[in-house]
Amino acid sequence: MYSCGLLDVICERNELRMSGPTMSRPMKIVVTLVFCVAALASALAQTATSAPADAASFPPFQQWTGAVLTGDAATLKSFYSTDPPAQVSVKTQQFPADAEINFWLDQKVRTMKVEIVRLVVNPDRASVIFRGALVSSDGHSMNVTDAQGWRKQGDSWRIVGIERTDNPVLKQPSDMKKNIYPDDADAHAEIKEAEEKAAKEHKRVLLVFGANWCFDCHVLDLAFHGPQLAPVVDANYEVVHVDLGPDEKKNPDLVKEFEIPLNKGIPALAVAEADGTLVVSQKNGEFEDARGMTPEALAEFLNKWKPQAR
Repeated sequence: MYSCGLLDVICERNELRMSGPTMSRPMKIVVTLVFCVAALASALAQTATSAPADAASFPPFQQWTGAVLTGDAATLKSFYSTDPPAQVSVKTQQFPADAEINFWLDQKVRTMKVEIVRLVVNPDRASVIFRGALVSSDGHSMNVTDAQGWRKQGDSWRIVGIERTDNPVLKQPSDMKKNIYPDDADAHAEIKEAEEKAAKEHKRVLLVFGANWCFDCHVLDLAFHGPQLAPVVDANYEVVHVDLGPDEKKNPDLVKEFEIPLNKGIPALAVAEADGTLVVSQKNGEFEDARGMTPEALAEFLNKWKPQAR
């Protein structure tokens, strides 16, 4: 999905047509019913924090949160789809639903402060992306970024796909409101302008293919503007964001020209010389799971492909 992540692509493809991604790997193919997620509710039990107002529009998520807080294994398990089996992705690795259920039970969560990043509820499907700060009964704490794709099955809601990142190192966005990829942007004109600037300043052009629905695209954008990476980006690259649209069909000529394999997920990056010559493009979805990457990994890519010193 994004990568974006898996749920981002699936979510947007089902929701707007939806490409939220966010997605590309085996799991994304298996969970094509899932969507991107944008939310999380707070705890319901005495130990829980109060839930954001928008989470109240989707009670099943609140009930799931309550089962986590009370450690109710049977109730928690009942929220995960068995047909099709719920699919779980953690650091690009796929696991069965039991692994996800055991993860939450093993945490013995005493409190969970959650922050909804995005919540979308439709008649037969819903998607939630949330950030959670967990404290276990023994005082252990951890942070989680989680995306859940829900599907209406009969009279009940079930989780059909999950993409979870434990203790992410990169800053995770609190919402996805930033208009990184404006609908009316002319990517061709922006690339030409970037090439002209790059030629004058001895830089290369960094093309970031993605979409506003892609959670990992927002994570990557935050990282590139952060104190650790902004100096490297600003000194060596002219950045152009190439919008792929809600169905990943926008700017197909640029996708082809810069050899972007969309089946590997987004965001996807390419580096070009000031004359437009392609230097490198990602082939294996290296940034699709941006939410789980480190500043060091991003810096390695940026430093490897920056222009050679004169």
